[in-house]
Amino acid sequence: MQIRPVLSALRKHRLATLLIALEIALACAVLCNACFLIANRLGMMKIHSGVDESSLAVLSLTGYDGSADVDVNARMLAGLRAIHGMQSVSVINTVPFGQQAGTVGITTDAAGQHYGAVVDIYNGGPGSTQALGLQLVAGQWPQADDYQALQGDFPTDARVLITRSLAEHLWPGVDPLGREFWCDKLHFRVIGVVEHLARARPASRGANAAQWSVFAPAQPGRFLSGTYLLRADPKDLPRVLRDAKAAVAKIAPDVVLDHENSQTLGDLRSTYFQTDRAMAGMLVGVIVALLGVTALGIVGLASFWVAQRRRQIGIRRAIGATRADILHYFQTENFLIVSFGIALGMVLAYALNLLLMQHYELPRLPLYYLPVGALALWALGQLAVLGPALRAAAVPPVVATRSV
Repeated sequence: MQIRPVLSALRKHRLATLLIALEIALACAVLCNACFLIANRLGMMKIHSGVDESSLAVLSLTGYDGSADVDVNARMLAGLRAIHGMQSVSVINTVPFGQQAGTVGITTDAAGQHYGAVVDIYNGGPGSTQALGLQLVAGQWPQADDYQALQGDFPTDARVLITRSLAEHLWPGVDPLGREFWCDKLHFRVIGVVEHLARARPASRGANAAQWSVFAPAQPGRFLSGTYLLRADPKDLPRVLRDAKAAVAKIAPDVVLDHENSQTLGDLRSTYFQTDRAMAGMLVGVIVALLGVTALGIVGLASFWVAQRRRQIGIRRAIGATRADILHYFQTENFLIVSFGIALGMVLAYALNLLLMQHYELPRLPLYYLPVGALALWALGQLAVLGPALRAAAVPPVVATRSV
């Protein structure tokens, strides 16, 4: 079929054509970015925490004076370890999907001139690395003398573990063992690299930085207390956590149990990503609604043009055009309108993505989303126009003999 007659007809309906094309452009921009957001969120929900989630729970306390830290730790560790089925209890400042704690900016030089990254620092007492189930890929585990008492929120001079992701970011292509970094006057030296250890709030800094974590060994005490990592057999874990919660009132009646943050890690993960699941569902609804409106717009415009052109279609049928010719005409017309809308929509999609990158720290929209979105809209356009096009193809030649 020749394109020129189709373009000539469209020029006579510039406003209607432009409105449908703009609607398709908007649909293309929203479709590409919404699908990217959904994929980004679903990918984040599947993040490897790096710890043995099925065997771990956390017990969090509050409501006690800082001077009682050492006493509370001593009583809690002794009491919790006595619970039947408890494999280990250790003190830690937070866990993946738990409360945000220890987020700091670091530099790779003592003068603070070379910015490194914003990381999460896990302070953990003896036994916490074994309890977490971290996978060491280089270097060594912290030794007994590496666990030092804290004089503040973080150790002043610590031998630490970092994740492979953070090592590759700070020192790409270089062995990270023995490397140093700083947080103001705090000094850290890398003694080991673990495969994974997700941030406490992994979505807070984007997917690329979700694994930028540091594990610093520390002695429980004044600045490390009240949060206890419990390890038990997965089938016993719910019962062990329930018994641990019940035991708090007897072990330390002067503290308050933080029920919201005292959960298994599986439940913490589920709670943390609850908003992401809701957002993904909402975006799916937006996509369906937008595509539905776009399809209705195409159907409405095509139906209007078929009604307007019935006599013209009848004349074409009378001079030899087949039903297939009429059908292909409307399909080609729709393809051209949709293609124009898609071309404009691709520009809008990237402009929208740049806006999201600026305000919500999202990564750049991958190019492959654009052809996928284009194919979806082309298919939608052809399906939407099919009904009106079939009605047009069914117009008999005798219509050409009727008066308008």
